[in-house]
Amino acid sequence: MAYTLELKISELLPRCKFAHLKPIHALLITTSLHQNIHVFSSFLRRTTEFGTMDYASLVFSHLTPGFRTEIQFWNAMIRGYAFNGPAEKCVSLYTELLQRGLKPHNFTYPFVLNSCTDLGRFRDGENVHCRILKTGFSSSFSVSNALLNLYLKLPEFPGPGIVTGGKVSDARKVFDEMCVRTVEVCNRMMAGYTSAGDVNNARQLFDNMEDRDIITWNTMISGYVKVREVVKARELFERIPENNVVSWTLMIGVYAKAGDLITARMFFNKMPQRNVVSWNSMVSSYVQQGNFQEAVDLFIEMRSEGVTPDGYTFVSVLSACSHLGDLEFGKWIHYLIEDFSQLGVIAATALIEMYAKCGDINRAFILFIKIGIKDVFCWNVMLKSLALHGKSHDAIKLFSLMQKEGLKPNDFTFLGALFACSHGGMVEEGQSIFDNMEKECGISPTIEHFGCVIDLLSRNGRLEEALQLVDKMPFEPDVAIWGALLGGCKLRSDFKRAGEIVERASKLRSNEGGIHASLSNMYASIEHWPEALIAREKMEEENILKKTGQSSVIYAPC
Repeated sequence: MAYTLELKISELLPRCKFAHLKPIHALLITTSLHQNIHVFSSFLRRTTEFGTMDYASLVFSHLTPGFRTEIQFWNAMIRGYAFNGPAEKCVSLYTELLQRGLKPHNFTYPFVLNSCTDLGRFRDGENVHCRILKTGFSSSFSVSNALLNLYLKLPEFPGPGIVTGGKVSDARKVFDEMCVRTVEVCNRMMAGYTSAGDVNNARQLFDNMEDRDIITWNTMISGYVKVREVVKARELFERIPENNVVSWTLMIGVYAKAGDLITARMFFNKMPQRNVVSWNSMVSSYVQQGNFQEAVDLFIEMRSEGVTPDGYTFVSVLSACSHLGDLEFGKWIHYLIEDFSQLGVIAATALIEMYAKCGDINRAFILFIKIGIKDVFCWNVMLKSLALHGKSHDAIKLFSLMQKEGLKPNDFTFLGALFACSHGGMVEEGQSIFDNMEKECGISPTIEHFGCVIDLLSRNGRLEEALQLVDKMPFEPDVAIWGALLGGCKLRSDFKRAGEIVERASKLRSNEGGIHASLSNMYASIEHWPEALIAREKMEEENILKKTGQSSVIYAPC
């Protein structure tokens, strides 16, 4: 009778629903089957397979002292936490079972290793590896597979306390010791090489593989794409037994990165089938190479063929609109986005930047306010956009609000804030922001930050302070800084100091003639024609040409 019931429960457990667990639990207790290790461990494992660990944790906490010494109960819980989370609980249970003197085995280790990998606790993962080597379970495929995953995810600079010869070399040691190397395992090892830019070792592994699938070929091609080895990528593409949409899209990428958009478009046009990723690759390639109108035209073609754009599509085409200054087309793109908040903050930020660059700063700010969760990049774009539109005080208010919201500014945030102060004549605010960069946020000023403050001081008649800051800089002044100082001289009609600045700037051996031209214009403005002519002749003597003026808005990267 007991055997028949045990058999029925064993058949029922894999098919039961969560609502059935409590009745089954009650049945096990009333029939004394809860004392059967096999049956009750199977029941505990089933309780972990419904996406939550609450009930499983309750059952585990009421285990008898005898069952507490059985590793299969611990394995069931470790497996459950590895799948359902929190992963920290998986690792802590492993630590606890060791403290109790229990011996983990080939079923335990993979889940613990995977949890260490997911948590980024690589030092704990290496400690688990040491125990595996001592206990002899490294020959298990599931264990070695988890170890390979750990070392492939290990960062190049994992931090203090972790001794490693580099993540790829450590992974290769595990790979070489594996008793079974499936195509999937080889593909992951090859992907580890290609992600590190080591195409030579990846190709060696590729050539030595007895069996390959389409992922193998595409992984190797993607490696060549990354290092821009066009000829080798093309050679492999021609050899693939059967290309798929990924293979074709990779070829678009390798030619686009090499700057050959004509060949990239040829591959795009020849594709037997295209998905949204293929279209995105071609559209984004046009944008990255500055062919903005071609990107817009291709987007229109994409729409005409009934392909539904995604967030990546909108980011690329909005960027094209921004550079073209095409507000009307940008508005149409906005109309196509049914709910931009669902596309993510990157697409929403691209929409904000489009409106700002196309002149509608008010609409840009309204969209910014509507975004629920904003990252630092989004704040940076809005801050710089306000400054560029002459709303410097609003930009600084936004900078303060950002900090109150608990977001940590980065170096581009400070660059935008200093730019706003410079163009708004906010000297004290600018100096305060500059001083607090390193003190409060630990961000060392770059030459661009110094340039903004020097420009701020020079624009507001504080030339001596600007020159003192130049002398304190840990950088050699560039042409932009000398130009800012010269602008300060122009405000005060200080021709003597302007000449000294031009002389010092000429030591940069720059081909930029703007400084000499500015000095010449200064003299010309008060009809000092001989001095103006001398400044122009100086440009000719040093073979320096003044670039043709262009109207463009340059956004600092954020």
